[in-house]
Amino acid sequence: QAQLVESGGGLVQPGGSLRLSCAASGFTVDRYSIAWFRQAPGKGREGVSCINSIGGHANYEDSVKGRFTISRDSAKNTVDLQMNSLKPEDTGVYYCAAENSPQCGGPAGILDQRLIDFWGQGTQVTVSS
Repeated sequence: QAQLVESGGGLVQPGGSLRLSCAASGFTVDRYSIAWFRQAPGKGREGVSCINSIGGHANYEDSVKGRFTISRDSAKNTVDLQMNSLKPEDTGVYYCAAENSPQCGGPAGILDQRLIDFWGQGTQVTVSS
């Protein structure tokens, strides 16, 4: 059975860093485009970053460009999100998601949430002093 499990969330001060990991089982991350979404309290879920299954090209939401980096480790079957220079507005539950598609063809180069094949359960990130 296909599954995604996120880890690495926590509490961090503004300006700090966290590394989130999304571990896949039951399918190979190389054959799926994988995205990270987040949901802040009282807001809808928004796309943060996405990596194509073909070529590994990465896209980022404007507010995280230059601060976040998405990467794929085929040997571990994981997709990580390195988050640097964190801000309070980065606070939220972070979800990874997979779509059986060669590229991140949804809004802003992330995935279309209506087409997601698998979702993780989410991990909480809190940026606060």
